[in-house]
Amino acid sequence: MTMIEETEKLKSASESRAEHLADRLVPYTLAGTVLTYLLTRNMTKALSVLMVDFSCALKLAMPVSVLSAIREAGACDIMVKGGKYMEAVADAVTVVFDKTGTLTKATPTVREVIPFEKESADEMLRIAACLEEHFPHSMAKAVVDAAKKKGLEHEEMHSKVRYIVAHGIASEIDGKKVVIGSHHFVFEDEGCVIPEGGQARFDQISPAYSQLYLSVEGRLAAVICIEDPLREEAADVLRSLKTLGIRKLVMMTGDSEKTAAAVAQQVGVDEYYSEVLPEDKARFVEKEKAKGNVVIMVGDGINDSPALSAADVGIAISDGAEIAREIADITIGSDSLKGLLTLRILSSLLMKRIQKNYRMIVGINGGLIAGGVTGLIPPTVSAWLHNGSTLAITLKSMKNLL
Repeated sequence: MTMIEETEKLKSASESRAEHLADRLVPYTLAGTVLTYLLTRNMTKALSVLMVDFSCALKLAMPVSVLSAIREAGACDIMVKGGKYMEAVADAVTVVFDKTGTLTKATPTVREVIPFEKESADEMLRIAACLEEHFPHSMAKAVVDAAKKKGLEHEEMHSKVRYIVAHGIASEIDGKKVVIGSHHFVFEDEGCVIPEGGQARFDQISPAYSQLYLSVEGRLAAVICIEDPLREEAADVLRSLKTLGIRKLVMMTGDSEKTAAAVAQQVGVDEYYSEVLPEDKARFVEKEKAKGNVVIMVGDGINDSPALSAADVGIAISDGAEIAREIADITIGSDSLKGLLTLRILSSLLMKRIQKNYRMIVGINGGLIAGGVTGLIPPTVSAWLHNGSTLAITLKSMKNLL
């Protein structure tokens, strides 16, 4: 309810322009009335001008158009926090997607645990679950669920857990340093090495899976392969966005280069970036905006929050992290990316309606003023036509766009 109440404050540029134009036109209307009287000495003609004011229609029709579009978006399970965001969606040329939970289903499952030391795969999964239960991410949930299905007990056997956003987790078990997370975190930041004789097996791991790397005392202990299936509609939605005028589609992920490349090829993005940090996503968005591009960021996780905030429009997926939904300007409630297409079409139709309203208001009221000055339309008729046309345009602005 608070968000809905705040919506009116977040006016689109079109609404603001309409209000400013309406305010600026008032003195001209009054001056026109006086000038008409001075030139014609005819009070009837002067009153005919006075009865017609652009301000009414401009100040009523534009906000009603926007609020009606926001209501219609709500009916499509899309919550928009302000009119300016719909205008930005209509103008956007770049869309940046997070991968996990956005282009993928956010229901990842562990497919294989590949141990690199003497411990068994189940033991490695147990240790991973012990750490990952503290990590608010869909990948972590997949590890915990896999351990649960196998009946593996993973009681608190570690010391204090250190959670590094967009990297992974570090802790100690039986006095040994244990880290789990991304390739960048485990191999570059922590300096983990692959045990002797394990390189060939490591190189054969399928890039189709997302990977979590578990290291004990600086040596790779296991690779957890997680299947994170793409949304069935992802490729079609991205192709459709292109036909709707989006020029650049970008995917950014914390996953390895191999995994990112495989997913990027499947969905058909123009650019992709792997092993990125939250600040990298936000920095990319800022660079695109600096080029003069209107940017949409679509994400669902804590890692996406800086970029969602930096973008002209941040769009969150409904089952994402709470902070992402709070920061986002628009939330898609349905579990489908098709909401992006609905939003783009709705926003574009809204801007066309606003431009059409402008033309109708200027045309009708301009004609009424001309008719009043020439004496063709008496004040009562000009007042009736002015108010009637204002009401008609406003009512028409309430009709569904789709």
